[in-house]
Amino acid sequence: MSFFSRLKAIFQAKASKALDAAEKPDEMLDYSYEKQTELLTQVRRGVADVATSKKRLELQADKLQASATKLEGQAAEALRQGREDLARTALERKAGIQAQLESITAQKEQLQGEQDKLVAAEQKLSSKIESFRVRKETIKAQYTAAEAQAKIGEAFSGISEDMADVGMAMERAEGKVETMRARAGAIDELLESGALDDLSAGGDAIDRELSQIASQSAVDADLARLKGEIGAGPSSSGQISSGGAS
Repeated sequence: MSFFSRLKAIFQAKASKALDAAEKPDEMLDYSYEKQTELLTQVRRGVADVATSKKRLELQADKLQASATKLEGQAAEALRQGREDLARTALERKAGIQAQLESITAQKEQLQGEQDKLVAAEQKLSSKIESFRVRKETIKAQYTAAEAQAKIGEAFSGISEDMADVGMAMERAEGKVETMRARAGAIDELLESGALDDLSAGGDAIDRELSQIASQSAVDADLARLKGEIGAGPSSSGQISSGGAS
């Protein structure tokens, strides 16, 4: 296959796909039904036209029959008057009218045959169109239901994908929560064991121990001082009092 042949095939395939995507079965069915009903209308109009033509022929035949009857009466009257020549002329005219009547009768029979065919075609076509209409509505309903199901499936598919993303995000969040909880628990254990300094206390373990020793020494010094003052007796107290008074 040449390059241009392949290109043409690709173009035709894409065009067919685009047309298939643009074509809606329900719209095509309605369009086809509309065309069929238009054809049925034309057939019915044809039946009406044939019937009208036949009626005109019948009216014309009635007039000709009346003329023929009148001429026959005139011929009889002419014979009674002894005017055979006039009677012959009247009968000749009647014969001409009779020929027209025979022609009209033949035309009427022909039109009747055409009318019968059109009526039969109209009935057959009407029956087929009605069957097509019922089938069309059924197919449209099935197409609508299938289209709705497809949209629901697509919606569920999108929801499933979204839920999968949400589920992954929730799993990641739960993992982070567990990690933070484990980290907090580990920090609490380290603080309780003293392995991790409490920043609010200030300094490390050695600093705290030295501070405790210094504090204890200060307490011991104050205690010894108070014992010495108490052991000195009232004089010492009085000195303290007088000193306080001065």
